[in-house]
Amino acid sequence: MISVSDLRFSYPGGEFELDVPNLDVSTGEKVAVIGPSGSGKTTLLHLMAGIRLPQTGTVTTDGVEVTGLDDGARRDFRIRRIGMVFQEFELLEYLTVLDNILLPYRINGSLRLDGEVRSRAIELAGQVGLGDKTHRLSTRLSHGEKQRVAVCRALVAEPVLLLADEPTGNLDPNNTQRVLDILLEAADATGATLVTVTHDHDLLPKFDRSIDVTELVHRTEKPQINADSIAASQVSPQITRMNSDSHRTSQINDEQRDK
Repeated sequence: MISVSDLRFSYPGGEFELDVPNLDVSTGEKVAVIGPSGSGKTTLLHLMAGIRLPQTGTVTTDGVEVTGLDDGARRDFRIRRIGMVFQEFELLEYLTVLDNILLPYRINGSLRLDGEVRSRAIELAGQVGLGDKTHRLSTRLSHGEKQRVAVCRALVAEPVLLLADEPTGNLDPNNTQRVLDILLEAADATGATLVTVTHDHDLLPKFDRSIDVTELVHRTEKPQINADSIAASQVSPQITRMNSDSHRTSQINDEQRDK
């Protein structure tokens, strides 16, 4: 399902570089991505989805080399084949819960919105405890409720690949289990592949395996700024001349310049 080869990626001025010589995720596999905050977990998911492009290397997803597609083609590919759960939810504030869940069908003509899809969206909302809030605007939801809407939106088109960035991060223990079970069951029902970023190591037994992103990261050194260099940078600009014999410096003041 996912094949990464000879990939290198870093942000300009960033503190790490992802270096992935080879990484494969099989169709139907359920994989957890773990690692400390800021270590590149979200970046790895975005590279798999074609949201970001590496400096070198290739990413092939569901048989398509996404690194070879232009921006529009990558966007269409994501909408049709990938269900994304973003860390920041990415809900539209002026849409209701139901319309946010159905958003993939509103923005891509290759997905056909019909009664069956609408019923599936309502059923998903009910499964995550939002059945009575489908007509509520997203601005009137809690963080946990927004996260559950984002999960429903990722599932509604029955994608072949689910990429979930901390899908249970804002949920209480009961809803954490409920949402994770829904993701796992949906993957089982459709044969989809599931890749999930998580900080909760108690959830790892539910996955086939885990990827520790720290094994794929090289830390980059930033220039060290010491007290001497700070002091030097704060010295007032002066006009100086060098005595070639004694290497002494003397300040040229305004009076000397007038003479």
